[in-house]
Amino acid sequence: MKTKVGVFFGGRSVEHEISVISALQAINAIPTDRYDVIPVYISKQGRFYTGSELLNPKNYKDIAGLLSRTTEVYLRPEFGNGRLYKSNAPVLGRKYVEELDVVFPVLHGTNGEDGNFQGLIELTGLPYVGCNTLSSANGMDKITMKMILRESGIPVIDYVWFTDKQWTASRDEMIARVEEKIGYPAIVKPANLGSSVGISPAADRAALIKAVENAKQYTTRIIVEHMVTELKEINCSVLGSSDDCSASVCEEPVKSGEILSYEDKYMGGSKGAASKGMQSTRRQIPADLPSEMTAQIQSLACETFRVLSCEGVSRIDFIVDGATGKVYVNEINEIPGSLSFYLWEASGVSFAELTDRLIKQALRRKREQNLKTVSYDQNIFNLGGGIKGGVKK
Repeated sequence: MKTKVGVFFGGRSVEHEISVISALQAINAIPTDRYDVIPVYISKQGRFYTGSELLNPKNYKDIAGLLSRTTEVYLRPEFGNGRLYKSNAPVLGRKYVEELDVVFPVLHGTNGEDGNFQGLIELTGLPYVGCNTLSSANGMDKITMKMILRESGIPVIDYVWFTDKQWTASRDEMIARVEEKIGYPAIVKPANLGSSVGISPAADRAALIKAVENAKQYTTRIIVEHMVTELKEINCSVLGSSDDCSASVCEEPVKSGEILSYEDKYMGGSKGAASKGMQSTRRQIPADLPSEMTAQIQSLACETFRVLSCEGVSRIDFIVDGATGKVYVNEINEIPGSLSFYLWEASGVSFAELTDRLIKQALRRKREQNLKTVSYDQNIFNLGGGIKGGVKK
Protein backbone atom coordinates (compact mmCIF):
# COMPACT_ATOMS: atom_id res chain seq x y z
CA MET A 1 0.00 0.00 0.00
CA LYS A 2 1.12 3.53 -0.70
CA THR A 3 1.98 5.91 2.15
CA LYS A 4 -0.70 8.57 2.57
CA VAL A 5 0.90 12.00 2.78
CA GLY A 6 -1.12 14.98 3.97
CA VAL A 7 0.36 18.18 2.49
CA PHE A 8 -0.80 21.15 4.60
CA PHE A 9 -0.56 24.67 3.19
CA GLY A 10 -2.06 28.17 3.23
CA GLY A 11 -2.60 29.23 6.83
CA ARG A 12 -3.13 32.37 8.86
CA SER A 13 -0.05 34.17 7.63
CA VAL A 14 0.94 37.11 5.44
CA GLU A 15 2.78 34.48 3.39
CA HIS A 16 -0.44 32.55 2.70
CA GLU A 17 -0.37 32.77 -1.10
CA ILE A 18 3.33 31.88 -1.29
CA SER A 19 2.59 28.78 0.78
CA VAL A 20 -0.06 27.72 -1.74
CA ILE A 21 2.42 28.06 -4.61
CA SER A 22 5.18 26.17 -2.75
CA ALA A 23 2.77 23.37 -1.77
CA LEU A 24 1.43 22.84 -5.29
CA GLN A 25 5.02 22.66 -6.55
CA ALA A 26 5.85 20.06 -3.88
CA ILE A 27 2.68 18.03 -4.54
CA ASN A 28 3.55 17.79 -8.23
CA ALA A 29 7.03 16.57 -7.31
CA ILE A 30 6.08 13.84 -4.79
CA PRO A 31 6.55 10.41 -6.45
CA THR A 32 3.08 8.97 -7.09
CA ASP A 33 4.34 5.39 -7.36
CA ARG A 34 5.09 5.39 -3.62
CA TYR A 35 2.81 8.02 -2.12
CA ASP A 36 -0.84 9.06 -2.20
CA VAL A 37 -1.04 12.81 -1.64
CA ILE A 38 -3.95 14.38 0.24
CA PRO A 39 -3.94 18.20 -0.05
CA VAL A 40 -5.13 20.07 3.03
CA TYR A 41 -5.66 23.80 2.58
CA ILE A 42 -5.80 26.01 5.69
CA SER A 43 -7.84 29.14 5.01
CA LYS A 44 -6.93 32.62 6.24
CA GLN A 45 -9.57 32.04 8.91
CA GLY A 46 -7.76 28.88 10.07
CA ARG A 47 -10.23 26.27 8.77
CA PHE A 48 -9.06 23.07 7.07
CA TYR A 49 -10.32 21.84 3.66
CA THR A 50 -9.47 18.93 1.40
CA GLY A 51 -10.39 17.85 -2.11
CA SER A 52 -8.97 17.47 -5.61
CA GLU A 53 -10.10 21.01 -6.55
CA LEU A 54 -7.24 22.29 -4.39
CA LEU A 55 -4.69 20.97 -6.87
CA ASN A 56 -5.50 23.50 -9.60
CA PRO A 57 -3.76 26.86 -9.00
CA LYS A 58 -6.32 28.71 -11.13
CA ASN A 59 -9.04 27.84 -8.63
CA TYR A 60 -7.45 30.10 -6.00
CA LYS A 61 -8.60 33.19 -7.89
CA ASP A 62 -12.06 32.55 -6.35
CA ILE A 63 -11.50 31.20 -2.85
CA ALA A 64 -15.20 31.14 -1.90
CA GLY A 65 -16.06 29.18 -5.01
CA LEU A 66 -13.12 26.84 -4.46
CA LEU A 67 -14.04 26.03 -0.87
CA SER A 68 -17.65 25.35 -1.82
CA ARG A 69 -16.34 22.42 -3.89
CA THR A 70 -14.17 20.96 -1.11
CA THR A 71 -14.77 19.18 2.19
CA GLU A 72 -14.11 20.95 5.47
CA VAL A 73 -12.13 18.72 7.82
CA TYR A 74 -10.26 18.78 11.12
CA LEU A 75 -7.63 16.81 13.03
CA ARG A 76 -8.32 15.67 16.56
CA PRO A 77 -5.43 16.42 18.96
CA GLU A 78 -5.60 12.76 19.95
CA PHE A 79 -2.46 10.64 20.03
CA GLY A 80 -2.45 7.85 17.47
CA ASN A 81 -5.31 9.32 15.44
CA GLY A 82 -4.36 10.50 11.95
CA ARG A 83 -7.86 10.82 10.58
CA LEU A 84 -9.15 13.88 8.76
CA TYR A 85 -12.66 14.16 10.19
CA LYS A 86 -15.51 15.76 8.29
CA SER A 87 -16.63 18.96 9.99
CA ASN A 88 -20.20 18.26 8.88
CA ALA A 89 -20.23 14.51 9.25
CA PRO A 90 -23.41 12.61 8.33
CA VAL A 91 -25.37 10.82 11.02
CA LEU A 92 -24.83 7.57 9.16
CA GLY A 93 -21.72 6.60 7.26
CA ARG A 94 -18.02 7.25 7.65
CA LYS A 95 -17.13 10.29 9.73
CA TYR A 96 -13.72 10.90 8.20
CA VAL A 97 -12.30 11.51 4.73
CA GLU A 98 -8.80 10.01 4.93
CA GLU A 99 -6.38 8.56 7.45
CA LEU A 100 -2.93 10.08 7.11
CA ASP A 101 0.36 8.25 7.58
CA VAL A 102 2.61 11.32 7.52
CA VAL A 103 2.17 15.09 7.46
CA PHE A 104 4.12 17.32 5.08
CA PRO A 105 3.81 20.97 6.18
CA VAL A 106 4.47 23.53 3.45
CA LEU A 107 3.45 26.50 5.59
CA HIS A 108 5.41 29.75 5.59
CA GLY A 109 5.51 32.31 8.37
CA THR A 110 3.35 32.61 11.46
CA ASN A 111 1.10 29.76 12.62
CA GLY A 112 2.88 27.32 10.34
CA GLU A 113 6.64 27.74 10.33
CA ASP A 114 6.94 28.97 13.92
CA GLY A 115 6.16 25.74 15.80
CA ASN A 116 2.43 26.25 16.32
CA PHE A 117 1.37 23.78 13.65
CA GLN A 118 4.14 21.36 14.61
CA GLY A 119 2.80 21.35 18.18
CA LEU A 120 -0.64 20.32 16.93
CA ILE A 121 0.84 17.46 14.92
CA GLU A 122 2.95 16.36 17.90
CA LEU A 123 -0.30 15.86 19.84
CA THR A 124 -1.59 13.47 17.17
CA GLY A 125 1.62 11.46 17.18
CA LEU A 126 1.80 11.56 13.39
CA PRO A 127 5.26 11.71 11.80
CA TYR A 128 5.83 14.99 10.01
CA VAL A 129 8.38 16.51 7.67
CA GLY A 130 10.81 19.17 8.85
CA CYS A 131 11.78 20.91 12.06
CA ASN A 132 10.15 20.09 15.38
CA THR A 133 8.31 22.56 17.59
CA LEU A 134 11.37 23.87 19.43
CA SER A 135 13.64 24.35 16.43
CA SER A 136 10.79 25.88 14.44
CA ALA A 137 10.09 28.45 17.15
CA ASN A 138 13.75 29.30 17.70
CA GLY A 139 14.49 29.65 14.01
CA MET A 140 11.40 31.69 13.19
CA ASP A 141 12.08 34.38 15.77
CA LYS A 142 15.03 36.44 14.54
CA ILE A 143 15.87 37.66 18.05
CA THR A 144 15.97 34.23 19.67
CA MET A 145 17.80 32.80 16.66
CA LYS A 146 20.55 35.44 16.84
CA MET A 147 20.94 34.93 20.59
CA ILE A 148 21.47 31.19 20.09
CA LEU A 149 23.83 31.63 17.14
CA ARG A 150 25.92 34.30 18.86
CA GLU A 151 26.20 32.14 21.98
CA SER A 152 27.39 29.30 19.72
CA GLY A 153 30.09 31.43 18.07
CA ILE A 154 28.30 31.83 14.74
CA PRO A 155 28.71 35.38 13.35
CA VAL A 156 25.59 37.58 13.22
CA ILE A 157 25.13 41.31 12.55
CA ASP A 158 24.97 43.60 15.61
CA TYR A 159 21.38 44.24 16.67
CA VAL A 160 19.02 45.84 19.19
CA TRP A 161 15.56 44.54 19.94
CA PHE A 162 12.48 45.71 21.83
CA THR A 163 8.73 45.10 21.99
CA ASP A 164 6.01 47.25 20.50
CA LYS A 165 4.90 48.21 24.02
CA GLN A 166 8.44 49.28 24.94
CA TRP A 167 8.51 51.45 21.83
CA THR A 168 5.17 53.06 22.67
CA ALA A 169 6.06 53.68 26.31
CA SER A 170 9.73 54.67 25.91
CA ARG A 171 10.29 55.62 22.30
CA ASP A 172 13.09 58.12 22.99
CA GLU A 173 14.94 55.54 25.08
CA MET A 174 14.64 52.92 22.32
CA ILE A 175 15.86 55.41 19.71
CA ALA A 176 18.84 56.31 21.90
CA ARG A 177 19.68 52.63 22.31
CA VAL A 178 19.62 52.09 18.56
CA GLU A 179 21.72 55.19 17.85
CA GLU A 180 24.27 54.28 20.53
CA LYS A 181 24.67 50.57 19.70
CA ILE A 182 23.81 50.38 15.99
CA GLY A 183 23.85 53.80 14.41
CA TYR A 184 22.74 54.60 10.87
CA PRO A 185 22.08 53.22 8.39
CA ALA A 186 20.00 50.54 10.11
CA ILE A 187 17.42 48.03 9.01
CA VAL A 188 14.19 47.38 10.92
CA LYS A 189 12.44 44.00 10.86
CA PRO A 190 9.50 42.24 12.49
CA ALA A 191 11.15 39.51 14.54
CA ASN A 192 8.95 36.64 13.38
CA LEU A 193 8.04 37.17 9.73
CA GLY A 194 9.65 36.16 6.48
CA SER A 195 9.39 37.06 2.79
CA SER A 196 10.75 40.57 3.50
CA VAL A 197 7.34 41.60 4.89
CA GLY A 198 7.48 44.69 7.15
CA ILE A 199 11.22 45.24 6.59
CA SER A 200 12.47 48.80 6.01
CA PRO A 201 15.87 50.54 5.91
CA ALA A 202 16.47 53.62 8.07
CA ALA A 203 19.09 56.24 7.17
CA ASP A 204 18.20 58.64 9.99
CA ARG A 205 15.97 59.11 13.03
CA ALA A 206 12.86 60.06 11.07
CA ALA A 207 13.20 56.99 8.85
CA LEU A 208 13.78 54.81 11.93
CA ILE A 209 10.53 55.98 13.51
CA LYS A 210 8.62 55.35 10.29
CA ALA A 211 10.19 51.89 9.87
CA VAL A 212 9.36 50.81 13.43
CA GLU A 213 5.78 52.01 13.08
CA ASN A 214 5.54 49.91 9.92
CA ALA A 215 7.00 46.81 11.60
CA LYS A 216 4.60 47.22 14.55
CA GLN A 217 1.70 46.41 12.25
CA TYR A 218 2.90 42.82 11.99
CA THR A 219 4.49 41.85 15.29
CA THR A 220 5.02 42.57 18.98
CA ARG A 221 8.81 42.01 18.76
CA ILE A 222 11.02 44.24 16.63
CA ILE A 223 14.68 43.91 15.76
CA VAL A 224 16.93 46.70 14.47
CA GLU A 225 20.21 45.68 12.85
CA HIS A 226 23.24 47.51 11.56
CA MET A 227 22.82 47.80 7.79
CA VAL A 228 25.77 46.64 5.71
CA THR A 229 26.05 49.08 2.80
CA GLU A 230 28.43 47.11 0.56
CA LEU A 231 26.11 44.15 0.73
CA LYS A 232 26.13 40.83 -1.05
CA GLU A 233 23.29 38.44 -0.13
CA ILE A 234 24.03 34.73 -0.45
CA ASN A 235 21.68 31.82 0.22
CA CYS A 236 22.51 28.18 0.89
CA SER A 237 20.14 25.29 1.58
CA VAL A 238 20.74 22.45 4.04
CA LEU A 239 19.14 19.00 3.88
CA GLY A 240 19.11 16.25 6.49
CA SER A 241 19.12 16.23 10.27
CA SER A 242 21.18 18.07 12.84
CA ASP A 243 23.35 14.96 13.15
CA ASP A 244 23.74 14.28 9.43
CA CYS A 245 23.24 17.11 6.94
CA SER A 246 24.66 18.43 3.69
CA ALA A 247 24.73 21.87 2.07
CA SER A 248 23.64 22.82 -1.44
CA VAL A 249 25.38 25.08 -3.90
CA CYS A 250 25.14 28.78 -3.04
CA GLU A 251 23.01 31.34 -4.86
CA GLU A 252 23.03 35.12 -5.07
CA PRO A 253 19.52 36.56 -5.47
CA VAL A 254 19.28 39.75 -7.52
CA LYS A 255 17.60 42.65 -5.74
CA SER A 256 16.07 45.75 -7.31
CA GLY A 257 16.72 48.12 -4.38
CA GLU A 258 18.58 48.39 -1.07
CA ILE A 259 17.01 45.19 0.22
CA LEU A 260 15.60 42.05 -1.36
CA SER A 261 11.89 42.84 -1.53
CA TYR A 262 8.76 40.69 -1.60
CA GLU A 263 8.46 41.46 -5.33
CA ASP A 264 12.10 40.50 -5.93
CA LYS A 265 11.54 37.15 -4.24
CA TYR A 266 8.22 36.11 -5.72
CA MET A 267 7.54 38.23 -8.80
CA GLY A 268 10.96 38.46 -10.39
CA GLY A 269 11.24 42.10 -9.29
CA SER A 270 8.08 43.14 -11.16
CA LYS A 271 4.83 43.94 -9.41
CA GLY A 272 1.89 42.22 -11.01
CA ALA A 273 3.99 39.51 -12.67
CA ALA A 274 2.71 35.96 -12.51
CA SER A 275 4.31 34.35 -9.47
CA LYS A 276 5.98 30.95 -9.29
CA GLY A 277 7.06 31.36 -5.68
CA MET A 278 10.78 31.52 -4.96
CA GLN A 279 11.28 30.04 -8.43
CA SER A 280 10.51 33.55 -9.75
CA THR A 281 13.47 35.16 -8.03
CA ARG A 282 16.22 36.35 -10.34
CA ARG A 283 19.39 34.70 -9.10
CA GLN A 284 22.87 33.58 -9.96
CA ILE A 285 23.52 29.87 -9.34
CA PRO A 286 26.17 29.09 -8.34
CA ALA A 287 27.02 32.40 -6.70
CA ASP A 288 30.12 34.15 -7.97
CA LEU A 289 32.32 33.65 -4.91
CA PRO A 290 35.87 32.55 -4.18
CA SER A 291 35.96 28.83 -3.46
CA GLU A 292 37.15 29.47 0.10
CA MET A 293 34.15 31.72 0.84
CA THR A 294 31.75 29.21 -0.70
CA ALA A 295 33.15 26.51 1.59
CA GLN A 296 32.91 28.86 4.59
CA ILE A 297 29.26 29.66 3.87
CA GLN A 298 28.36 25.99 3.37
CA SER A 299 30.08 25.12 6.64
CA LEU A 300 28.28 27.92 8.52
CA ALA A 301 24.97 26.84 6.97
CA CYS A 302 25.38 23.29 8.30
CA GLU A 303 26.52 24.57 11.70
CA THR A 304 23.49 26.89 11.93
CA PHE A 305 21.24 23.95 11.02
CA ARG A 306 22.94 21.82 13.70
CA VAL A 307 22.92 24.43 16.48
CA LEU A 308 19.20 25.09 15.98
CA SER A 309 18.48 21.30 15.92
CA CYS A 310 16.84 21.53 12.51
CA GLU A 311 15.58 18.74 10.32
CA GLY A 312 14.27 18.42 6.78
CA VAL A 313 15.21 21.17 4.34
CA SER A 314 16.01 24.76 5.29
CA ARG A 315 17.56 27.76 3.57
CA ILE A 316 20.09 29.88 5.44
CA ASP A 317 20.51 33.44 4.19
CA PHE A 318 23.88 35.15 4.57
CA ILE A 319 25.24 38.68 4.35
CA VAL A 320 28.71 39.26 2.98
CA ASP A 321 30.20 42.65 3.83
CA GLY A 322 32.03 43.77 0.70
CA ALA A 323 34.10 46.29 2.68
CA THR A 324 35.53 43.77 5.15
CA GLY A 325 34.92 40.40 3.50
CA LYS A 326 33.18 39.17 6.67
CA VAL A 327 30.33 36.65 6.40
CA TYR A 328 27.28 36.79 8.69
CA VAL A 329 24.25 34.55 9.11
CA ASN A 330 21.21 36.71 8.45
CA GLU A 331 18.32 34.30 9.01
CA ILE A 332 17.09 30.76 8.53
CA ASN A 333 13.98 29.76 6.59
CA GLU A 334 12.95 26.41 8.02
CA ILE A 335 10.25 25.83 5.40
CA PRO A 336 11.79 27.78 2.53
CA GLY A 337 9.85 29.06 -0.45
CA SER A 338 9.55 26.35 -3.12
CA LEU A 339 11.44 24.14 -0.61
CA SER A 340 14.61 25.49 -2.26
CA PHE A 341 14.27 22.74 -4.87
CA TYR A 342 16.15 24.85 -7.43
CA LEU A 343 19.25 24.84 -5.20
CA TRP A 344 19.08 21.07 -4.86
CA GLU A 345 18.52 20.52 -8.56
CA ALA A 346 21.71 22.55 -9.11
CA SER A 347 23.37 20.24 -6.56
CA GLY A 348 22.31 17.06 -8.36
CA VAL A 349 19.17 16.23 -6.34
CA SER A 350 15.89 16.25 -8.27
CA PHE A 351 12.71 17.74 -6.76
CA ALA A 352 11.15 14.26 -6.67
CA GLU A 353 14.18 12.86 -4.82
CA LEU A 354 14.09 15.83 -2.43
CA THR A 355 10.46 15.20 -1.44
CA ASP A 356 11.09 11.46 -1.15
CA ARG A 357 14.04 12.03 1.18
CA LEU A 358 12.01 14.42 3.33
CA ILE A 359 9.15 11.95 3.77
CA LYS A 360 11.47 9.03 4.52
CA GLN A 361 13.33 11.14 7.06
CA ALA A 362 10.07 12.04 8.82
CA LEU A 363 9.14 8.36 9.10
CA ARG A 364 12.65 7.48 10.35
CA ARG A 365 12.55 10.21 13.01
CA LYS A 366 9.21 8.87 14.25
CA ARG A 367 10.62 5.36 14.57
CA GLU A 368 13.55 6.72 16.58
CA GLN A 369 11.22 8.76 18.80
CA ASN A 370 9.18 5.65 19.55
CA LEU A 371 12.25 4.13 21.20
CA LYS A 372 12.34 6.91 23.81
CA THR A 373 10.52 6.80 27.16
CA VAL A 374 7.82 9.45 27.44
CA SER A 375 5.80 8.09 30.39
CA TYR A 376 5.86 5.39 33.06
CA ASP A 377 3.38 2.52 33.27
CA GLN A 378 3.50 2.70 37.05
CA ASN A 379 0.79 4.80 38.68
CA ILE A 380 2.23 6.62 41.73
CA PHE A 381 -1.26 7.04 43.16
CA ASN A 382 -1.34 3.29 43.78
CA LEU A 383 1.86 3.37 45.85
CA GLY A 384 0.18 4.67 48.99
CA GLY A 385 1.14 7.63 51.14
CA GLY A 386 -0.21 11.16 51.21
CA ILE A 387 0.13 13.94 48.72
CA LYS A 388 2.40 16.74 49.87
CA GLY A 389 0.32 19.84 50.31
CA GLY A 390 -2.85 17.90 49.59
CA VAL A 391 -6.01 17.53 51.63
CA LYS A 392 -6.33 14.33 53.65
CA LYS A 393 -9.71 12.67 53.98
